[in-house]
Amino acid sequence: MSVSVWKANQRRLAPWLFLAPGLLMFAIYVIIPICQSMWISFFDWDGLGEKQWIGTANYVELVDDDAFYTSLKNNVIWLVLYMLSVPAGLMIAIFLNQTITGMRLYKSLFFFPFVISQVVVGLIFSWFYAPGFGLLYNLIELVTGTGVAVLADDRYVTYGIIAAGLWPQIAYVMILYLTGLNNVSPDQVEAARLDGAKGWKMLWHVVLPQLRPATFIAVVVTVIGALRSFDLVSVMTDGGPYGSSRVLSFYMYEQALSEYGYRMGYGAAIAVVLFAIMMVFISGFIWKMWRDETER
Repeated sequence: MSVSVWKANQRRLAPWLFLAPGLLMFAIYVIIPICQSMWISFFDWDGLGEKQWIGTANYVELVDDDAFYTSLKNNVIWLVLYMLSVPAGLMIAIFLNQTITGMRLYKSLFFFPFVISQVVVGLIFSWFYAPGFGLLYNLIELVTGTGVAVLADDRYVTYGIIAAGLWPQIAYVMILYLTGLNNVSPDQVEAARLDGAKGWKMLWHVVLPQLRPATFIAVVVTVIGALRSFDLVSVMTDGGPYGSSRVLSFYMYEQALSEYGYRMGYGAAIAVVLFAIMMVFISGFIWKMWRDETER
């Protein structure tokens, strides 16, 4: 590129030069693997031998796969209940945004679940639910006379795992909103108070509009977290009892990488369906955010 061309287009080209490394890494580690997964989903492949082209046979098999529908249903339950972390994280963030004695200690206690591993969270809640010595089991037994083995009952197991996942997820959303609250304009808050706004009206009309960027990030990471839930299912139940706690990401692992199959093509088909579901939700929310911004 000649010096004259650079000087003539410097303002236009400079941003792309700064973005180039990030875009390159994004293409290599995100875009290309997504395309490869889509391509592999049209093959029968064990991961080592020759690929055999079977077209859409993997997707046709999914239509008649009861385990796939169980996993899909559980993912929907995960998604719906995981969204509770957004309002819960907001309420806790508003509480922690006060300047009162001991608030740093409270922030540390609420922040703690976010910094520990998902595997540790799974073990903690497994002990919490454990028959015989688990705290929840003993409390239920004390109140009703009969304990409930949450992780061994197909009626409750998915909800028990989601409760474990919500603990660190709420902490994560809380951190996002605490950061957003630091950027809320005090002038607007003061002007609203002079106009008589307080409580819910202050939150809805003054604070929440300024928290839209934090809300966007919170919803996106919550949707992604709900749909790619794997660690807790693997640690707490390994998909049991009888496959009733499977989610799509865990079922994909079972089909592609576990001792059940080494069916890379079928696992890739499940991954493509999961990716499509994720993109529908995230794209819909991005479109709503863009529409709201353009109408302002």
